[in-house]
Amino acid sequence: MNTRNSHRARAIVLHTLDYGESDRIATFYTREFGKLKGIAKGARRSRRRFANSLEPFSFTQVLFSRRGGGDSLAMVDQCEIIDHFPMIRSDLEKSVAASYLVELTGAFTVEGKRNEAVFQLLVDFLSLMENGPFRTGLLSFFEIRLLGLAGYEPILDRCSRCHVPLDAGRTFHFSNSRGGLQCSRCVSVPEAAPALSLGTIRSLLHGKALPARNLSRLLLSPRADDESRRLLVSFIRHILGRELKSWQVLRQLRQLDAINVDTC
Repeated sequence: MNTRNSHRARAIVLHTLDYGESDRIATFYTREFGKLKGIAKGARRSRRRFANSLEPFSFTQVLFSRRGGGDSLAMVDQCEIIDHFPMIRSDLEKSVAASYLVELTGAFTVEGKRNEAVFQLLVDFLSLMENGPFRTGLLSFFEIRLLGLAGYEPILDRCSRCHVPLDAGRTFHFSNSRGGLQCSRCVSVPEAAPALSLGTIRSLLHGKALPARNLSRLLLSPRADDESRRLLVSFIRHILGRELKSWQVLRQLRQLDAINVDTC
């Protein structure tokens, strides 16, 4: 009979689901173990062990146990809040954006595969949103980094067919099927997307390379912001085969805000 081994890990809550009368199933992304799913017995009744710590995108320290052979579902014994991100939770747009970050992380990761860079990426971007204004450019910079860590980094520094660089004097389009840019000489007409401005491409490359702590200073032009969102949302939908619910909500929220501004 396998004994249960106890573990402690720093984690971001990705998703929770009520189970039975008082339990809750939670999915975490941990620094030490990667994505982890566990059941917290009595979580909906116990304020001492789980107070506010199982809410989506909470940064917690989780104590859990599982059998040596490896159960699909861990037993979550206790969670302690490290950061509840109160400024994000007090702002509807930020809250939906943070929900998108954790939903996207869950979609591009698998259980039990450790990746400290993914964990740190999520912590860094939640901290950016907590401590500064929200701009959709942050989503683009998060997406492009997460895509790279998940093995889907888009080719943005050259044509993915003929490898001609950006400074070759050609226009460039993005191909979902090739996962990168195609110059005007290589682009296939049936799948041709609108041409991207070089400013948009270079902004994405710059944002990908810049330390996360400096991203709040990088402002995208309205055109670069719009083109980046169209490119990355389309590419992510192509990879996953679906559009994430939290992105749909955020897009609808921003459309509603735009309508309200226009009618004021």
